[in-house]
Amino acid sequence: MKGILGRKIGMAQVFTETGKLIPVTVIEVEPNVVTQIKTKEKDGYDAIQLGYGNIREKLATKSSIGHTNKVNTTPKRFFKEIRGVDVNNYSLGQEITVDIFTPGEYVDVTGTSKGKGFQGVIKRHNQSRGPMSHGSQYHRGVGSMGTMLAMRVLKGKKLPGHMGNETVTIQNLEVVSVDNENNVILIKGSVPGPKKTLVVIKTAVKKPGVINKTENLVSYTDSENINVSESVGETNEVTEETNEVVEENEIVEETKEEENQ
Repeated sequence: MKGILGRKIGMAQVFTETGKLIPVTVIEVEPNVVTQIKTKEKDGYDAIQLGYGNIREKLATKSSIGHTNKVNTTPKRFFKEIRGVDVNNYSLGQEITVDIFTPGEYVDVTGTSKGKGFQGVIKRHNQSRGPMSHGSQYHRGVGSMGTMLAMRVLKGKKLPGHMGNETVTIQNLEVVSVDNENNVILIKGSVPGPKKTLVVIKTAVKKPGVINKTENLVSYTDSENINVSESVGETNEVTEETNEVVEENEIVEETKEEENQ
């Protein structure tokens, strides 16, 4: 098990050399610092605490400043524990960068989902509405509230309420690319939470150690080298033919105008 903290930047698209388009989430991962190591003998479990995001001392609390001074680092904005790691491979003050993950590796990403406010059962729990006509008088209700025997609302009844702003983990996401120079990692698919929010990237629980074969990526400047499909080639031929027809029609119209003059 291994993990790192990062900040979600947004989504983008990348292309492979075979012309495949892959939607990715861009996550900025500045070097994390190991601020604490917990062991079974002392704390009852093995874990490391990571600090992420530099802040000014004026904005940090005295306790957090003292905590980071023990490892000779600047005050941090976020602290998270990563359990299940081999603590013997880490030391206090050690920096962890994006190169701990490799392209094709599967990870689990945890973040805080977007808040939706107070929502009804149709949007919050994906329930169906009632008939909208013939005098049903029941359109977007919550459904049955229980039997007459209980004389109360049973536990677990799905009702309107606050939606979103919850801790969500998406499993088995594939790492597409790791950029050590810019401290950026590209993960295939979407990641929970709005932009500029904290996310935790950890080894996939269901696929630990599994590394998928990946294709080489091309930059936007090398887009001419992408192999297009036959259908795209056919559409290009059609557009060329239509352009030729338009040019011929323009020549005919010009000759007619000259004769009329």
